[in-house]
Amino acid sequence: MGRKIFISYKYADNDVHNISGNFYGCTVRNYVDKLEDYFDSSDNIYKGESDGEDLSQLSDDAIWKKLKDRIYDSTLTIIMISKNMKERYRQERDQWIPWEISYSLKEMSRKNSSGVSIASKTNALLGIVVPDLQNSYTYFTYQRNCCNSPCTTYNYNNVFSIMKNNMFNSNTCYRGSCDNGESIWRGNYSYLSSVKWCDFVRAPDQYIEKAYDIQRNLDDYSICKEV
Repeated sequence: MGRKIFISYKYADNDVHNISGNFYGCTVRNYVDKLEDYFDSSDNIYKGESDGEDLSQLSDDAIWKKLKDRIYDSTLTIIMISKNMKERYRQERDQWIPWEISYSLKEMSRKNSSGVSIASKTNALLGIVVPDLQNSYTYFTYQRNCCNSPCTTYNYNNVFSIMKNNMFNSNTCYRGSCDNGESIWRGNYSYLSSVKWCDFVRAPDQYIEKAYDIQRNLDDYSICKEV
């Protein structure tokens, strides 16, 4: 049975590697188009807006109502992590992505056609890291040596607080110490797991299933649901 998937992203961020073939480059939306094509060919159901859908003439309240309707019955929120997803000179509370993530994590009740209240569940989360113009991911994640072995390091400066607060938030995962005083996490230590675009496209089902596996152990994480 297909899953209902919502994608949160910064539509106009054009500091991304060009996969569109367009001389003038592309935006994160081109990456979402690729995901939408994949979902169309699978059992999964894409719950976000389509590229040809114009929301620009709607009020903020009307847009938010449309998005909430879509997020409500989704089960996985994919966050497209891009270099300029976060507008540095605007408050996070004034930007869409944190609210979309917050709403997808909350358990919200709505009445169905029979008048029965149905509560949504906390969505699984998956971050897909989009390469920047130089086809690099180092603005967010890179490899270095920890405890004399390779480890993955994350840069929080380019993501929203609600994302940061849902990383390294496991209550059960092992956190070890190195001889040099550094610490390293092992296992599924973040509710918001992330994967590079180049890795995701090789095995999308693998990473989607990992996000759902983490969700099945929801109580093992201290979930931040507020912007």
